[in-house]
Amino acid sequence: MSWKDTLINSALGAEAAFDSLKERLFRRLDHDKPYQIIYFRGFGSETAVMLSGRVLRQHDLPTPSDNSRFWENLVATYQRFESDEVPGVTVRIEAFGQKYTTVTDEEGYFELLINPPNELPAGRAWYPVSYYLDGVTQPDGRPVEKHGHLMISPRFSQFGVISDIDDTVLVTGATSILQTARLTFLGNAYTRLPFGGVAAFYRALQSGPVTTLFNPIYYVSSSPWNLYDLLVDFFRIQGVPKGPLLLRDLGLSANQLGASSHHEHKLAMIEKVMAVNPQLPFVLIGDSGQQDPEIYSQVVRDNPGRIRAVYIRDVSAQDRRDEAVRELIRTTEAFDVPMLLVPDTVAAAEHAASIGLIDPDTIPEIRADRRADEAGGTM
Repeated sequence: MSWKDTLINSALGAEAAFDSLKERLFRRLDHDKPYQIIYFRGFGSETAVMLSGRVLRQHDLPTPSDNSRFWENLVATYQRFESDEVPGVTVRIEAFGQKYTTVTDEEGYFELLINPPNELPAGRAWYPVSYYLDGVTQPDGRPVEKHGHLMISPRFSQFGVISDIDDTVLVTGATSILQTARLTFLGNAYTRLPFGGVAAFYRALQSGPVTTLFNPIYYVSSSPWNLYDLLVDFFRIQGVPKGPLLLRDLGLSANQLGASSHHEHKLAMIEKVMAVNPQLPFVLIGDSGQQDPEIYSQVVRDNPGRIRAVYIRDVSAQDRRDEAVRELIRTTEAFDVPMLLVPDTVAAAEHAASIGLIDPDTIPEIRADRRADEAGGTM
């Protein structure tokens, strides 16, 4: 057994022991905490829909505001990560007039793939869905339930969009550990900043070249699920089109340790989105700071004919990294897929308009949105 395998096994054993201790203490001390069903927006097509979420016991998080103090944001972040998962509980899901059940895993997560009814309204994208814990009640006796929506790609969608979040939509500084930590732990949905023009560009992509269309947008990130509520609030506040967010479990596992975990997670999530939308081609959007160019070039190779364009925001100050990205751009040319390294959102939007992905009349709005974001301190 190598030293790496020994380290991984030791880490997994320590986490299991910690979880066992936490569960015993939880039963003694935290029996009054309410149950929370955290549902992640479901997504799919007329043939398959993916539903997922997590069951926790935690108190409601404080409502963020644009004048929250840094210590209030820090406390909220602590509460997001200091949650008690509820394993082995049955979750009943009601959607499309039908009932489904699944069981949470050891980390409190649940996931279910369902087949929607044969006939769905042709022009509808969002559908109601409800989640219940059967046989479980809140400490005050109320039932445990959560109501939300899932997204289905309408049959007239021309393409889907798969976008990274960190340093693509949201200014994160993912290439700097200290910058990322400061923004994550001391900020909130109001203080976090978008990249200039992103909201208008994504609205244009969602509408397509004909504004009566609805092209679904999916957001994939290696950020932990614990930040789900912060990201949902951020998108709403900034006017970024809502869509499913596919994040990552922060827990330890053999698959999550090592340099390849980021690559493997994002690739798996992209494959999941494409699998439930077999009829759709996709536009991929990311940044040059981490592995998006490598991941997206592999997606192009593995899915010939299904990628319309790839846009990579240049956030790297290193010439060596830019050259590596340009080499990947050259490899995608063999598949007749344009992959662009762009300095800003407007450059990507102008190219998207030139190949019929968005209405050219939206370009002035995207430019104006970029100027407004920059005036507000956005990159």
